[in-house]
Amino acid sequence: MTARILVVDDIPANVRLLEVRLLAEYFEVLTATNGPDAIETCENGKVDVVLLDVMMPDMDGFEVCRRLKSDPATSHIPVVMITALDQVSDRVRGLEAGADDFLTKPVNDLQLMTRVKSLVRLKSLTDELRLRASTTHNIGIEELLSRNFASEDTTPKVLLIDERKSSVERIQKMLRDRADLDVTHDPHAGFFQAAETSYECVMISTAFADFDPLRLCSQLRSLDRTRFVPIILLAEEGEEERIIRGLELGINDYLMRPIDQQELTARLRTQVRRKRYNDQLRASVTQTIEMAVTDGLTGLHNRRYLDSHLQTLFDRAVARRRPLSVMITDLDRFKAINDAHGHDGGDEVLREFARRLRKNVRGIDLACRFGGEEFVVVMPDTEGAVAEKVAERIRAEIAQAAFAIGQDGKAIEVTVSVGVSSVLKGVDTVAALMKRADLALYEAKSGGRNRVVAKAA
Repeated sequence: MTARILVVDDIPANVRLLEVRLLAEYFEVLTATNGPDAIETCENGKVDVVLLDVMMPDMDGFEVCRRLKSDPATSHIPVVMITALDQVSDRVRGLEAGADDFLTKPVNDLQLMTRVKSLVRLKSLTDELRLRASTTHNIGIEELLSRNFASEDTTPKVLLIDERKSSVERIQKMLRDRADLDVTHDPHAGFFQAAETSYECVMISTAFADFDPLRLCSQLRSLDRTRFVPIILLAEEGEEERIIRGLELGINDYLMRPIDQQELTARLRTQVRRKRYNDQLRASVTQTIEMAVTDGLTGLHNRRYLDSHLQTLFDRAVARRRPLSVMITDLDRFKAINDAHGHDGGDEVLREFARRLRKNVRGIDLACRFGGEEFVVVMPDTEGAVAEKVAERIRAEIAQAAFAIGQDGKAIEVTVSVGVSSVLKGVDTVAALMKRADLALYEAKSGGRNRVVAKAA
């Protein structure tokens, strides 16, 4: 697991100590000695987790955390506050400032690494959602990413799986009026209950007489419906190895018994806040992208998406020195189809063509309706010769099977012309790549149609 960790402390020896520990785990480490520098680094660089000292001059860690969490550009970055203060009230104050975790000095290696790795996993999930949106910034996604989704207005629905009655009663008392708490004593029943109900957190005790709680954690992580539900492990002193294994399996946090009420509620609130942020971001991104970048007729991506995302794919191919090919297809004599069968008939042809096109390209390929009867397919990691074979396969499938249109299923013959081009070694651009494909398409059309032409340069 690789990630970029920012260590913030005004004492160089403390910075060096954390840096050595993190480098030993192959993390990339950035450092800052004061709050303003830390905030600037988070704003300007790719930071995955911040390890933030509390006791700093001018701007303490609580204020730094509040500023990071109040800025939409940095609010998604996990913050772990580290201090010599050892009062529960200080830990809770840090969590209420927006921190995702809180560690006390001297920092225990187990706690440091397990917390950091857990938060890196959470950050990667959020980054994935934000990355999906980033290539469509021209369609209003920037406004979407700037929202502060996480609302604490509603009481979270939580499931506690614990077979000890005394433990359950204590936790119920701690979370009264703070959570809508369901309880089950049977871990097998708990699994099905978690799968069937929309919980915002599942708390699992390790104190089962005849059941391994980590098996339950693993099962919840493997099920689609519970994959993103936060899991908090309630562990006993001396269970460090079990905690490490649990974090490797994907639990989000843990509490050591005896459980403190303030710390329990603060950690629960932190997990629920992050889940709500990711859930709403995922739902909003999906809905907005589908509406803005999907062609309503064919279900393929539209030109708006192609114009923004092709550059990203091109830059990645060039940076990695990997091949990338493009094909532009055009339905032959489509105007005649519209004239003979009306626009409804033409639309049926376009939908069927899109279906066959989608069937003949890979999941990593980007298939778009370019406009009218023109379609574009971008094929990452594909040499020109391979792209030409794919284009020929598509051309043959279109020509071999007639298209059925209308209520009577009337069969009409349809053919397609295809132009193919690939990224050149040396200097090349997206515009030049597309122009070569367009010229190849023109040659295919002018050369008799129902053909594939490739332009090497």
